Amino acid sequence: MAKPPKAGKVGESAKEKKGKRSAAAKLRRAVGSGKTIANPPSDREADLDRAPKWQPRYPGSGRLDGKVAIVTGGDSGIGRAVCALFAREGADIAIVYFENRADAVETAAIVEAEGRRAIVIKADVGKAKAGEKIVAQTVEKLGRLDILVNNAGEQHPAEDIREISPEQLQQTFATNIFGMFYLVQAALPRLKKGAAIVNCTSVTMYQGSKGLLDYSATKGAITAFTRSLSESLVGKGIRVNAVAPGPIWTPLNPRGGAPTNKVATFGESTPMKRPGEPNEVAPAFLFLACDDSSYMSGQVLHPNGGTIVNG
Repeated sequence: MAKPPKAGKVGESAKEKKGKRSAAAKLRRAVGSGKTIANPPSDREADLDRAPKWQPRYPGSGRLDGKVAIVTGGDSGIGRAVCALFAREGADIAIVYFENRADAVETAAIVEAEGRRAIVIKADVGKAKAGEKIVAQTVEKLGRLDILVNNAGEQHPAEDIREISPEQLQQTFATNIFGMFYLVQAALPRLKKGAAIVNCTSVTMYQGSKGLLDYSATKGAITAFTRSLSESLVGKGIRVNAVAPGPIWTPLNPRGGAPTNKVATFGESTPMKRPGEPNEVAPAFLFLACDDSSYMSGQVLHPNGGTIVNG
C-alpha cells in the first residue's frame, strides 16, 4: 500500500522535477521540440523516468463488494489507479485497452493481487461495435455489470487549428466521446437500479486549452453528455457523474500528449504547483461509483490541484 501524501502537498521534490525533465528530454529525442505532435511515441508506463503513483493509499472497506466494473483505458495512468482501487474495494474488473497489452496484463495482475478477478479486452472504443463486444465479454466472463467507467481518451497537441487534420479531429472525437455513447448503449440492458456510470472529462473543459482545441472540445461534450444522460437515467435508479482531472502525471502527456516544453514544467501552474498523481484522482471515481454518492447524479468532481472552475 502506498504511503498517503500529506494533505495539501505543495510543490515537488527535486527527484520528481528531475523525472519530468528526463521525460521531456526523452520526448524531445523522439518527436523534436515542436508544439504540434501528430504521431506520439509509445505510452507505456514503463517508458516514464518518473513512475506514476497508482497504488491505493488506504485499506479497503468493501464499498464495491460483489460488483463488476468496466474501465476503459484501464491499462495505465488514471485507469490503472481506478482498477487497483476498485479491486481493493471488492470489485471484479474488465480492463479495456487499445494497444498496450503489456500494461493491461500488468494492471490485471494488480487487480488479481487484491484477490479479485480481472479480464483484459482489446478494443478501439471509437468503433461503433466495440461497446457491444466489451459488454458481451464482461458479462460472459464476469457474470454481470454494475459500473461503467468511461476513461479512455487521446490528445494531440497542435499549435494552430489549421494543423488539426480531418482524420485527427474525427479520431479524437470518436475515442473521447463517441465511444461513451457506444458503451452506454451496449451497457444499458445490463445495468440495473443502483448502477453507476462515471465519465472522465477534464479541467480543459472549464479553462480551455489553446494547444488542445479538439481534445478540449470533446471534454466539453463529455460534461454535457454526463448531465444530459443523468437526466435520462436518474429515474431508473442509474446515476451518471463525471470527474474532471487537472494535470495528472500519466503516460498521456509526457509521451506525446503535450509539447516537450510543457512536459518539463507539467502541473507547476496549478495553485499546488505540481501535477497530481493517478492515486489522488482514483478516489473521486470510487466515490461516484459506490453508494457513498447515492444522492449525486449529473455532477462533476474536480481533483485539479486547487484550480477554481465554478462548474
